[in-house]
Amino acid sequence: MRVVVLSDTHVRRGGRKVLPAAALEHLRQADAVLHAGDVLERWFLDELAELAPVHAVLGNNDTGLDLPERLELELEGVRVGMVHDSGARTGREGRLSRWFPACDLVVFGHSHIPVDAAGRGQRLLNPGSPTDKRTQPHHTLAVVDLIEAKIQQTQIVDLD
Repeated sequence: MRVVVLSDTHVRRGGRKVLPAAALEHLRQADAVLHAGDVLERWFLDELAELAPVHAVLGNNDTGLDLPERLELELEGVRVGMVHDSGARTGREGRLSRWFPACDLVVFGHSHIPVDAAGRGQRLLNPGSPTDKRTQPHHTLAVVDLIEAKIQQTQIVDLD
């Protein structure tokens, strides 16, 4: 199963921010899409859902969207936890482990800083942002390949 992970897209209908073509190419190959918040408008999730099933959490800029603040789900036998804001970098591993003790993969966003790291028995993944790189050198998303209840590979993808 190929999972494309997004966060902090900040896309508004008619706005300046749009998904880059390279992001759309990855999304067309997805079996599932995870969005770690700051979607802004429901239509964007609906469009993503035309490509693959979407699971999303509420970001700090997502007013009026009926999304959970935290979400746990299972994909291809892998337990996944999602939250927008993981808190400060200091103590992140322990905090996410306490919030999602049964999860193999924990997805988060908010900082726009890509992270792909081993935590306390978990894979911690922040895809960065495909539309608003802020201080980062590139616009990014993440791709996760799952097979037989295991994380086969995680990758931060440079979209520039």
